[in-house]
Amino acid sequence: MKYVDEYRDGRACLDTAEAIKKITTRPWVIMEICGGQTHSIARYGLEDLLPPQLSLVHGPGCPVCVTPLEVIDKAVEIAAKPGIIFCSFGDMLRVPGSRKDLLSVKAQGGDVRLVYSPLDAVKLARQHPDKQVVFFAVGFETTAPANAMAVLQANALKLPNFFILVSHVLVPPAMEAILSAPDNRVQGFLAAGHVCAVMGYAPYPLLAEKYGVPIVVTGFEPLDVLQGIYHCVQQLEQGRHEVENQYARSVRPEGNIEALKVLAEVFQVVPRKWRGIGEIPGSGWALKEPYLSFDAERKFGVARVTAQESPDCVSGQILRGLKKPAQCPAFGTGCTPEHPLGAPMVSTEGACSAYYRYRRHEGRLLDVAKQFSPPRRQER
Repeated sequence: MKYVDEYRDGRACLDTAEAIKKITTRPWVIMEICGGQTHSIARYGLEDLLPPQLSLVHGPGCPVCVTPLEVIDKAVEIAAKPGIIFCSFGDMLRVPGSRKDLLSVKAQGGDVRLVYSPLDAVKLARQHPDKQVVFFAVGFETTAPANAMAVLQANALKLPNFFILVSHVLVPPAMEAILSAPDNRVQGFLAAGHVCAVMGYAPYPLLAEKYGVPIVVTGFEPLDVLQGIYHCVQQLEQGRHEVENQYARSVRPEGNIEALKVLAEVFQVVPRKWRGIGEIPGSGWALKEPYLSFDAERKFGVARVTAQESPDCVSGQILRGLKKPAQCPAFGTGCTPEHPLGAPMVSTEGACSAYYRYRRHEGRLLDVAKQFSPPRRQER
């Protein structure tokens, strides 16, 4: 398949890794923002290919991982109410709240359903006018357009029984929060390609200039990541701090204009709490005034819900690039996918999940040549 085989070509990956080694003369710390990039790094053993001076740290690029504990508790409380059909993507069902997760609610008789699109929840609201249907709207800028479209469709259909519990977060403010922290280690970023495909990358030159860091918009396959690292190191070595677009096959500077129009119609920018990090100004979306009738938090009176993070979970330090998953005392023992302390261990994009699955045996160099699919002949 075009753009899969090409970007998993083992020989090209090894050649790019060698090119990175040749230009690296000093220690550098680079953060990849997206959890999909983190999993690619862990799965394909990319860190084992890099020079020892180069350190990769993993950022808050998993929307499930940064969803605040109190929002999970709000979802659990709503889902347990009678007459509710609570809809969510599958990766949210096992994220632990203070006392239970959504799967536990389902096991105790709650009508919790896995859906593949927010429009599935709109359809359920039409099919079950005697029920109140709630969709758990979690994610970065990537998933927000579909959720906004669901609100617009429900509004057009005048559905009185459709609601969304909104926990959308925005990437650029989180990057700035990391860069402005006194304990920041990050010297360059691999920006999330799918976020930029929606939003473009207009905010990034301001960040690059203000904090003197290169930012490379990067894809998710192993060669994508290695190329992003190469461009980032090249800038660092040359003393430059610019925005480059490695993911040009999918990302345009202006983003997706039609998606941006929908987002501007439905959502407004608000402060938002991030799990393990705290509140970041201007880092979230909430429904605008004309659409507040669809706000599940207001409808079901759960705005008062608060929660306290587990002191045994260091996910906040992991999400800010201060620690790696294996440096957590509970990693693989007190915290496993079956009994997680925090979201990064159960999310499909979580850094702890990636390390548990691919790198529990640290010190064992991966046989990189076997990690990549061989290139197939393309039909011309």
